[in-house]
Amino acid sequence: MNKIWFYMISIGIINSIFMGKLPELNIAIMNEASRGIEFVISLISIMALWMGIMNIAKESGLVDKIGKSLYCVMNKLFPSVPKKSKALSYMIMNMSLNILGASNGATAFGLKAMEELQEINPKKNTATNDMIMFLVINMSSVQLVPFTVLKIRMDEGASSPNEIIITTLIATGISTIVGIISCKMLQRRY
Repeated sequence: MNKIWFYMISIGIINSIFMGKLPELNIAIMNEASRGIEFVISLISIMALWMGIMNIAKESGLVDKIGKSLYCVMNKLFPSVPKKSKALSYMIMNMSLNILGASNGATAFGLKAMEELQEINPKKNTATNDMIMFLVINMSSVQLVPFTVLKIRMDEGASSPNEIIITTLIATGISTIVGIISCKMLQRRY
């Protein structure tokens, strides 16, 4: 990926030199860099809110209680993960944040879940079926309220930023169901 970015940037710079548009390139770099930083800072508030809520839920034991109540579902999705594994708690926290639309905030819990899954992995150089299932659910993730997209739409002046909630819910729901079914079918085959 780094090579692709390196080549794209190099080709852009060389092209602007030959086209005589180096000053425009410098202006575009400065403007877009500033916009990128402003965008990241605006997302920090959303991430901080959801990370704080999830940490409170974890410290209060709410996540463990939810994990125990969802164990039947989690056991069907991740059959080789032991009931008392921390991986279940981290996966639930990750999925909860994804469902609430704080996908960036969910990343830390997703990484922790993968670390825990790797500890119970008998073949350290090969991903387990549970790891693959978690990754597929994480990538397809059902979103009830896509806060990040809503924030972008509000910042860009959309007349009705909330109108994408139902279509997002349907699209992410279908993608998650298809992902789970595909994983289960491939797990039986391989």
